[in-house]
Amino acid sequence: MRKWHRWLSVFFSVFLLWIAVTGVLSQVVPLLGRGDGDGPRAAQVQAKPAFTCPPDYMCRPKPKQGDPRALVGLLHHLHSGESFGPLGVVIATLSGFAMVFFSFSGLWMYVQMWRNRAKRSLKPGWFWK
Repeated sequence: MRKWHRWLSVFFSVFLLWIAVTGVLSQVVPLLGRGDGDGPRAAQVQAKPAFTCPPDYMCRPKPKQGDPRALVGLLHHLHSGESFGPLGVVIATLSGFAMVFFSFSGLWMYVQMWRNRAKRSLKPGWFWK
């Protein structure tokens, strides 16, 4: 298990770092920017939309330049791998499975080392001491 954990971690570390950084940035950017709009929430709810999208189209208004939501949308596409096409989505999915594997295999190795330490010494304690 340790050999698999070590060799796969070398390959997947780049992708997992990419996913972690874009995920953190997609959560931090809205906190640094302003809210959903300039006016109060009640005024936004009562305002009528200026443009109505036809029912056959999936329309989304383009965010204004400098709007934090535009950056969050970009980070989401980078985070999920959609910006890199189908191969990017596959790599992002495999990276998710790799993270699950590394979590369980790391926990399993920790438990094994802890058990070996408990068998070797009568003195209780952590295996790294």
